[in-house]
Amino acid sequence: MKEGDKLPEFSLLDQNRNEFNSKSLLGKKSVIYFYPKDETKGCTAQACSFRDAFEDFKNADANVVGISSDSPESHEKFAKRYDLPFTLLSDEEKEVRKLFEVPTNLLGFIPGRVTYIFDEEGILKKIYNSQMKPESHVDEAMKVLEEI
Repeated sequence: MKEGDKLPEFSLLDQNRNEFNSKSLLGKKSVIYFYPKDETKGCTAQACSFRDAFEDFKNADANVVGISSDSPESHEKFAKRYDLPFTLLSDEEKEVRKLFEVPTNLLGFIPGRVTYIFDEEGILKKIYNSQMKPESHVDEAMKVLEEI
């Protein structure tokens, strides 16, 4: 994917085992972040950063969605443990990761940590890729949302 592309259409299960369709994101700005794995140090820091800034995202009229290949059950435990107020989607087959062209890191062994910011029409405004600075994704997303 590249800036200017349209939000891909996809369907995945969320942490409550409900089907989530990407069409539901249209009409609001959206931040979709891909992360490697629930309960790891960097991913927990990233999720908690989004949690701590959740009111700012709400005030910017933006959805926040996290996606990894963990199961809905894993997401449910992760969301409850850290009181995450946003949607976590289970991409166990890594189909949506491929659809978004999320790169891998460390010789392909670690799934990438990439954030995509879309406007209300579902147009991609920014891709932010940083494996080693998980908390920086929130700041980068907020900068872009303020510009939209």
